[in-house]
Amino acid sequence: MTRITFNQRILGGKPLIRGTRISVDFILELFAAGMTESHILKEYPRLKRADIRAALEYAARTVKKEEILIR
Repeated sequence: MTRITFNQRILGGKPLIRGTRISVDFILELFAAGMTESHILKEYPRLKRADIRAALEYAARTVKKEEILIR
């Protein structure tokens, strides 16, 4: 996970793509809005394919650790 970083002074400590101000949750929102990986890379040329994959991996690991409470 060398491509994901945290800095309390940038976006309140959200997980970011290293060297950018692009957060993991922003990348997920782009996918949720229907953008493809190719479209994201075209719109945000500082991102690399490996950055997007790292964001998805980070999100998957985070969700996997969550506990689901059922009432």
